Amino acid sequence: MYIIQEDEIKNLIGEATEYDKKEMLEEKDPRSWCKSISAFANGIGGSLIFGIVDKTNEVVGLDDAEGDSEKISRVLRDKMDPIPPFNLRFATVDGKKLIIVEVYPGSETPYFYAGKSERTAYHRVGNESVICNSAKLRELTLKGSGRSFDSLPSGYEFSKMAFTKLISTYYQRAHKDFQDTDYESFGIRDVNGNLTNAGALLADNCPIYQSRLFCTRWNGLTKASGLQDALDDAEYTGSLITLLQEGEAFVKRNSHKGWFKEPDRRVELPDYPERSVTEGIVNALIHRDYLVFGSEVHIDIFDDRLEIYSPGGMFDGINIQDRDIMTVPSQRRNPIIADVFTRLIYMERRGSGFKKIIEDYQFQHNYTEELAPAFRSEHGSFFLTLKNLNYYQGNKEGNNQGNDPGNNQIGVDWTERKEMVFALIQNNPSIKLDEIQDQLNLTRRQLTRTIDMLKDEKRLEREGSPRSGRWITHPN
Repeated sequence: MYIIQEDEIKNLIGEATEYDKKEMLEEKDPRSWCKSISAFANGIGGSLIFGIVDKTNEVVGLDDAEGDSEKISRVLRDKMDPIPPFNLRFATVDGKKLIIVEVYPGSETPYFYAGKSERTAYHRVGNESVICNSAKLRELTLKGSGRSFDSLPSGYEFSKMAFTKLISTYYQRAHKDFQDTDYESFGIRDVNGNLTNAGALLADNCPIYQSRLFCTRWNGLTKASGLQDALDDAEYTGSLITLLQEGEAFVKRNSHKGWFKEPDRRVELPDYPERSVTEGIVNALIHRDYLVFGSEVHIDIFDDRLEIYSPGGMFDGINIQDRDIMTVPSQRRNPIIADVFTRLIYMERRGSGFKKIIEDYQFQHNYTEELAPAFRSEHGSFFLTLKNLNYYQGNKEGNNQGNDPGNNQIGVDWTERKEMVFALIQNNPSIKLDEIQDQLNLTRRQLTRTIDMLKDEKRLEREGSPRSGRWITHPN
């Protein structure tokens, strides 16, 4: 018995990133394997291998590979609508013949399996082929027509919309005056004068109901941590630019930025890097699936993290956690909106948002690999988790009271902390570091930095040994 290994399967099917396996050709139940063909054609392609046991990867081969190949071709012609692009070939492993059906991404989506009493389209969710829901069918229909949601006429009148937020932001960020001809060049109005969905989303009073932003600052580490669940919350509507700016302001209002001074510079210690936050919100607003009704973008801030949720998974159907985040290709579900935000200098055409989020974290003073941003997607949702650099720093260095944000002093202005430490030492020159930590709820690293700053300013020096010595203070 020959057991084919995972890497051998990948070599066998070439460059395909998705595949299914069938022990034999099930002639009486073609839907059992045609659903994989449909899902591959509706997504990024894949391979279906006949002659391998699915659960064990045992190569059993086919008794009549040539005859089965003819039957497969006939079923695909008779049962698939439209017929997807595919290539059928043979492979031999340990003397046993296999059939490999290579399915390519289709341009006429959706691809349906048309049985006796059904007409069903499938798509990939993880390693499974599942029935497309109504939102996915709408997305595939747009894809097959060569159009995107944001390019379609909105049904609203252009003349009744105002774009003051777009015009002012364009001037502020790009330093350009918005011309009347820009309505068409930006894709806000089509050649027939109709307001597009992109235009509706960018209008001051956006009429598309699902384009909203919900923001909540939760009390604790979960959405139900105590008597007062939420410390702050807000719901925003309007232009996508308004949603972005209000989202940024909400995060800024509900987070802290500490700092300390080194001899030649001031080192910022934000809870969340500003650029990472902006990129995360931009990604959520631009790449969300606006065909998903009854759902909106959410920003949830907890003591230890910030989470951004947007409706719609990755546009190509592959879960983000299964990819190399630094090499994810740029695919835009809403290319017109993305282009507008590029013109506003909120993003780049090459689509490097994920990389920017990670790099901005890596540049932070408190960063460790454990604090890297986390990306997760499902077939109908996308999540970005940004960890609070100061919260984790405090807990990592011994603050056992980190679950209470009031006990975690990171984020307090360093000038205030410096004066608090100086006052304790001035009142008790024999005070120990542990005592200062306990009284001010500081980590050892925070206290050490503060003392170093006081020494640099010539306001503090140490006389004698660490155990029996004493502090000497020099008031300004």
